[in-house]
Amino acid sequence: MSRVKIKDKTFETSIPEAEIKQRVKELAERLNKDLAGQNPLFLAVLNGSFIFAADLLREVTIPSEISFVKLASYQGVTSTGKVHEVLGINEDLTGRTVVIVEDIVDTGRTMRQMIESLGTRHPAAIHICTLFVKPDKLEEPLNIEYAAFSIPNDFIVGYGLDYDQQGRNLKEIYTLVEE
Repeated sequence: MSRVKIKDKTFETSIPEAEIKQRVKELAERLNKDLAGQNPLFLAVLNGSFIFAADLLREVTIPSEISFVKLASYQGVTSTGKVHEVLGINEDLTGRTVVIVEDIVDTGRTMRQMIESLGTRHPAAIHICTLFVKPDKLEEPLNIEYAAFSIPNDFIVGYGLDYDQQGRNLKEIYTLVEE
């Protein structure tokens, strides 16, 4: 396993690139089957999901659209517990199937707020598609239909996820090493 140092922290490879790509492809195949004929709007949550969303959408073969929203709830390695919508949505969601594309769901507070906000725009359905879910950390009851990985409550970086805005460009997932 390789290690990387980002700022003052050390991380070790935990999920290789090939495994990530395989899981993303499997998620896309499920979405293609489940949402056929619906022209879903994929709503990618920035900044963390941008790589996942790009790879996922390259595997989606059904007619679909993508847009982006930016929410913030992290500072360094800790969730602040407060969610701030930074960049909103301009699309009309009335009667649309919306798929929220998120990098990671841990407490679920960010996702809960986003679902409530989207619900006021009268979509036909809202689905959650996440690269990672931390089931042991979930505080909100969420129906996470599409998750590539269930992981322990570790801090990870790579493939779009960051530590203090660094490490998003790493092709593999790295887990924080306690020193």
